Order: sequence, then structure tokens, then C-alpha cells
Amino acid sequence: MLNRTARSWLFAIASMLAACGVSIAADKPNVVILATGGTIAGAGADVTNSATYQAAKVPVDKLIAGIPQLNAIASVRGEQVFQIASESLTNANLLTLAKRVAALVKQNDVDGVVITHGTDTLEETAYFLNLVVHTDKPIVVVGSMRPGTAMSADGMLNLYNAVSVAASKDARGKGVLVTMNDEINSGRDVSKMVNIRTEAFKSPWGPLGMVVEGKNYWFRLPAKRHTNNSEFDIEKIDTLPSVEIAYGQGNADDIAYRAFAANGAKAIIHAGTGNGSVSSAVVPTLQELRGKGVQIIRSSHVNAGGFVLRNAEQPDDKYDWVVAHDLNPQKARILALVALSKTQDSKELQRIFWEY
Repeated sequence: MLNRTARSWLFAIASMLAACGVSIAADKPNVVILATGGTIAGAGADVTNSATYQAAKVPVDKLIAGIPQLNAIASVRGEQVFQIASESLTNANLLTLAKRVAALVKQNDVDGVVITHGTDTLEETAYFLNLVVHTDKPIVVVGSMRPGTAMSADGMLNLYNAVSVAASKDARGKGVLVTMNDEINSGRDVSKMVNIRTEAFKSPWGPLGMVVEGKNYWFRLPAKRHTNNSEFDIEKIDTLPSVEIAYGQGNADDIAYRAFAANGAKAIIHAGTGNGSVSSAVVPTLQELRGKGVQIIRSSHVNAGGFVLRNAEQPDDKYDWVVAHDLNPQKARILALVALSKTQDSKELQRIFWEY
């Protein structure tokens, strides 16, 4: 067995050869990069443009070619699934992407999958994949806060780290992961907390680990059900219901809730203040809509670590409402999309929100 010094020298030599476009024969893991667009594929007019740019401009082959060091850690190939800014992703896009990931992880010649993604809805896609793709192979979602044309662009290192994690055996069985700013976060927990800085993505419960110079350091494991342990399967889901989010605030009224229900929403996520609080002006409408079959799910728009307790603030048992546990409104919407494909029973929905 090679000692640490020998392994370091071999890694350095492999990296230099890769930088020169030379690959060496080795039994390397096979990683597929699925590109969907976003800032990581963006371009600005000038190197000083870190926040003003066009997203989804650079194709996946150029992203890969820009990091020749990837050849030292994995055999990498890319597919362009979409080329759009992530705020424009639809439910149909989610289904298409998840089905492609599910097909790839079944292949013997694929050891891990990386998805490049815009940061605006990256957390939603990561959580969706975490719920519906059955595999223990690493699935890593990655983006960047600055386009590759900017000074101190973060996309190159983020993508390198994502491939490194996807190629790692110690990343197996941990669910869908998000690698940003050297951290490894659970796709279930992580959210975009800031819209400018490179440390934008955080989990209220902390990262699972760190990735530094191609090595993973793990600190905790996901506690909630995911991937292989999920009761949901993308191969059995072909459509997703309408689930909408209505925002709670001072002087709230019921207009949005009624409009969503009239437009066919099967569930409404109430993005409440504090502990998912509901204005007294809105409570009667939510009771009425629940009586008509619309699921009411109380979440919180507290930015970091909103935690909704059942029967606190509102008598959820009495009203037959569901609470979103610690999921923020956008993640609660994703779980409701998936859960409603299996059940319309509010008690079953509440069980699902506790377990996932």
C-alpha cells in the first residue's frame, strides 16, 4: 500500500498531466454531469460583474473543459438537460431531470451524478431528488453565486468539489448532497440564505461535512428518510399536482388563498410568521377551503430554522391542518407535491412531514 507521501506525489503528477490534457490509465470512478443552466453557466460583460450577468449561457462541455483537473479524480462526461435560469424551472422539468438521474444511477458504468443548477431553486430540486430517486450512489447538486467570467468566481471550485464528492465511496448512502463554498450539505436541509455572497447556502442544523482539496470530512448524517429509504419513486410519478404558497404578514387578507384554490390548487402552503402563525382574518377562509378538500399546510417564513409545532398557535387537530415541521415554505411545497401523488389523507400527510 502506498504511503501518504507517495499518494500525494501521484496525485500531483496526475493533476499536472490532466492540466496538460493528458489522461492516465486508471480505474477511476465514472461521474456524469447533468447541466441545467444557472449562474454556474452564466457570463457577465466584464470581470467586475459578479451580480449582473446572463445566466445559462455556457454549455456543459465548456464547463468540463475549463477544469482539466477533473480528469485526475474521475472519468467525466456531460449532458445538457436544460439551459435555463432556475427560477423558470417547472414541475415538468423536475420530472424530466429526476427520471434521467434515476436512469443513470441504474447503470453499472455510472458511480455518481452531478447536477449543475441555478441557485434560486437549487434547494427545491435537491430536495425533490432526495425524495424520489432510489439509489445509494452519490447525487450532488451544485451551483455558483458568481458567473465564471467574474473575478473570484466560485463555480470552478464548486464543480470540482461536486465531482470529487460524487466520485467518493464515502458519500454513498447519504442522500442527495449540495456542495457549495467547500461545505457538503444535505439537499433536504440546505437553503439559499443570501443572494450575493458565496457562502449563500446554509443548513439551519449545520453541514454534513466539508470537502477540502478533494477529501471529504464528515461531521453528521441525515436523520430523515431519503433516496433508497423513501416510499416515493420517480418511476411511478408522471404528473405533479398544483401546490401553491401564500405569504403571511401583518394586515394579511385571504385573497391569495381563495385565488389559488379557485385555480385548482390541491394544497396551499401557508408561509406564516413565527411558528406558522395565521392571521385571524385568514383563519375562517382556510377552514372553509379545508372543508372543500384543499390541504392546508402551515409553514414558517423565518429565514433560518423556522420550526412549526403542531397545535401551537392554531388548533391543527381541530381544523384538520398539517404542519410542515422544520421545512421552509418552498421545501414544504416540494414534499406536498410528492406526498399528494400517493395520498389525500391529512393524517398520512402529517406522518410524511414528520418522517421526511
